[in-house]
Amino acid sequence: MGYNKVINDCMGIKKEESVLILTDDNKINIAQNLYNEARKITDNVYMTIMKPRDVNGEEPPEEIADFMRSVDVVIAPTTVSITHTLARSEASSSGTRIGSMPNITEDMFINGAINADFDIVLKLTEKLSKKLTKAKYARIEKDNKVLEFNLEDRQGINSPGVYINKKEAGNIPSGEAFIAPVESSVNGEIIIDGSMVGIGLLENPLYMKIESGKIVELKGDIENKLDILFESEENHTIAELGIGTNPAARLTGIILEDEKVFGTVHIAFGTNTSFGGENSASCHLDGIILKPTLYLDDEIIIENGEFKINY
Repeated sequence: MGYNKVINDCMGIKKEESVLILTDDNKINIAQNLYNEARKITDNVYMTIMKPRDVNGEEPPEEIADFMRSVDVVIAPTTVSITHTLARSEASSSGTRIGSMPNITEDMFINGAINADFDIVLKLTEKLSKKLTKAKYARIEKDNKVLEFNLEDRQGINSPGVYINKKEAGNIPSGEAFIAPVESSVNGEIIIDGSMVGIGLLENPLYMKIESGKIVELKGDIENKLDILFESEENHTIAELGIGTNPAARLTGIILEDEKVFGTVHIAFGTNTSFGGENSASCHLDGIILKPTLYLDDEIIIENGEFKINY
C-alpha cells in the first residue's frame, strides 16, 4: 500500500536513521499510519502535532523548525504546505531530507500520483530541471494569451518524489520540475483553468494580467478567496514556473496532486526564497494551466498539453 511505498521507495528510510512525522490536527490518522510503517524499520521515530497553518508557505513554530534540523528524515502530512518555508530550507541545508505532503488524503495512498512509475518521472523531471537551468527565458501560450519569463541565473529544481540522499526535499507524491523566475521580469497575460490554491477546481477560468512580476488585474469567480494575494506586494509577486511530470497524477482540486499532472504547467505567487528566488511573502499560491504550450528559449517543450521532447 502507499504508506509502505512512501517509507521505503520515496524516502528510503534506514534502520540507523531518525525520523520525524510532522503533522497537524487534521492529518493525524495519516501521520499515525506513516509512523507505524516507519517503526517497522527504525526505533528512532517521533510524531509531532501542531496547530494547522493558515496558508501554504506559513512557517511552523520555532520549536518544530529546530526539531526538523535535528533528524535525518522529515515526513510532513499537513493541511497546508511547508515546502516553501524557511524552516524547510534550513533543515535541508543541515542535511535533513524531507517529504512534504500538503493536504494529502487517504485516497491518494491508493489512487493517483503516488502509484506512478517513478523511473519515468525521474527521467523526465531531471531532464526538464536541467533545461530550466540552461534556459534564458520561458514563454507560456494559452487561449491567445502569452506570459513571458526571464530565467537567467536561476536554478531549475528537480522534484521527482524520491528523496533518498541528504538535503533532498520535495513533495510526496511528486513529479514536477520548477524554477523561480527573475521576479520583475515576468510580463503578459495568462488563463488559469485547472485549479487554484484557495479555490480548488475551477468551474470557470481565471484571467491574470502581470506586469513587472506583479498581478495588476485578476478576473474570475474568486469571491474574496484570493484576498491574501493583495495583502502585500510580495504576496502578489510571481514566485514560480512549474511543469507537471507525473503520468498517474489526477486533477482533484488538491494542489499537491494537481501541480504534478502530466503536461500541465503552473505558476505561483508569493514566497520563493526556499528555492532560489528573492521574494519573501506570507503565502505561496499555485494555479494550474491545462493544455498549455510552453517554450524554453526557442525550443517547444509542451504543445497543447503534449510533451514534444524525448525522455
